[in-house]
Amino acid sequence: MQRSTNRVDTGTGHVVVIGGGIAGLAAAHRLLATGLRVTLLEATDRLGGKLMTGEIAGTQVDLGAESMLARRPEAVDLARAVGLGDRLQPPATATAAVWTRGELRPMPKGHVMGVPGDPAALGGVLSPEGLARIAQERDLTPTAVGDDVAVGAYVADRLGREVVDRLVEPLLGGVYAGDAYRLSMRAAVPQLFEVAREGGSLLAGVQRIQQQAADRRQTGPVFQGIDGGIGTLPDAVADAVRAAGGEILTATPVLGLTRATDGWDIRTDTRVITADGIVLAAPAWSASTLLAAESPAASVELAGVEYASMALVTLAFRRSDVAATGALDGRSGFLVPPVDGRTIKASTFSTHKWQWVADAAPELFVLRTSVGRYGEEDHLHREDAELVDVSLRDLAEATGLAAKPVDTEVTRWIGGLPQYPVGHLTRVARIREEVAKLPALRVCGAVYDGVGIPACIASAHRAADEIAADLAGEIIATPTLVQGTRSEAGQ
Repeated sequence: MQRSTNRVDTGTGHVVVIGGGIAGLAAAHRLLATGLRVTLLEATDRLGGKLMTGEIAGTQVDLGAESMLARRPEAVDLARAVGLGDRLQPPATATAAVWTRGELRPMPKGHVMGVPGDPAALGGVLSPEGLARIAQERDLTPTAVGDDVAVGAYVADRLGREVVDRLVEPLLGGVYAGDAYRLSMRAAVPQLFEVAREGGSLLAGVQRIQQQAADRRQTGPVFQGIDGGIGTLPDAVADAVRAAGGEILTATPVLGLTRATDGWDIRTDTRVITADGIVLAAPAWSASTLLAAESPAASVELAGVEYASMALVTLAFRRSDVAATGALDGRSGFLVPPVDGRTIKASTFSTHKWQWVADAAPELFVLRTSVGRYGEEDHLHREDAELVDVSLRDLAEATGLAAKPVDTEVTRWIGGLPQYPVGHLTRVARIREEVAKLPALRVCGAVYDGVGIPACIASAHRAADEIAADLAGEIIATPTLVQGTRSEAGQ
């Protein structure tokens, strides 16, 4: 028996946002500031996507993304706009290490996504042969890059595979859970791509990037967290959306989109909602399905986007047990190059990195490990207890930590991170070109302009502004940010 649907006519100036991750929420927030009416539909019973808090030993912690780039304004500005400005917090320490060649070694300073400006800082991380290979770089002829090139392939050609395997891979793996030898330099590290296009020495190019940054005299932290967790940001944005008159419906999957004479019909499992415009802030596979009928070309392109899955293992120890072993120092954590053959790819010492975690649980030491890279997802099929055990074994070998945790939590992010292979930006351009042929429909999210929180928000703002302009029939001024219900004092 087919379920009957009720067609709900909401009038004009109405935009439906499909997807309740940070991109969808940011799009809804932006649209409301232009005076449009907004309904946000989220298929699951939770908002926030990969931003999520939970509890470990009774303490609230992030179980997804834990920080946001502060040198881009979008995420910090949104947090302030929704009343979280007084809760922004830089890392208490950002002294990271690399677990390689059997030891924890300081992360070399002065690099761009692992590509060094000063090879002298790489002793111990690279072998003598690897350092000698870097010394040959200035005598090499320029490497052609064309319209795009894989980060790993280019850096290996210029500086040798050791730089990629020991430094670039673990850093890019932390951002994309990807393979440096597949990832697009143009999409993932555009600064390096511009250097590569100029030709000449990569080392000299990295030094120029560093000097330009010094000349700009950038101050303030590179990254920011939020007291209580980055996972509190989606709820704060949702509160602001509701306060401004927006409607948010969770557990409401969208089953189809159909163009109507006066806009769009959005079919859920209980009704049909009419809208003048749509912002599609869903993962690529979902967007592909929803666009199959109205934009087959965009649907095919979206279906080709691959994803990596990963798991986070959060562990809480008695702080006295950790101190007794002398296992952990003041580091914020460490990265693990895949070439070393370990299971975990990184560990973050949350109690050291975030003062709010240390203050919230003074008797505990909280840390987490991450498992899973693109093409290496067998580990994710293990039971939770197995992932905890393998994390403890790797931690013990890396740090000497012998304490037993008092609580554990395993969070799986299946299909969590879209991959940006060579040519990704060209694919994105084709998707947007096809989608733009549809009336008042735009796409946004981690698939398009970057997987970081600021990039997702910027993508959402672009989509919202274009929809608003479409519906207004002209380009509109940048809207005023919608204020949240939380005050800057955290009330």
